[in-house]
Amino acid sequence: MPFLLPTLGKIALGVAGAAAMTVMAVREFRRLAAEQAQMKQAQMKPVRVNDLPTLRRDPETGEYRPM
Repeated sequence: MPFLLPTLGKIALGVAGAAAMTVMAVREFRRLAAEQAQMKQAQMKPVRVNDLPTLRRDPETGEYRPM
């Protein structure tokens, strides 16, 4: 019988550790899912080419500036 208690103790510690890891993993997955849903809601509309300003070269500085 002396070998039974240490073995049961190891199994109990293993089960407790697995349960703790499962709880932590579920929390992390829920946090990531909430963050992903928040990012999808805040996602901007794509910019169309027609919405971008036309650039013209400034003769004095040589830089391109919006019209």
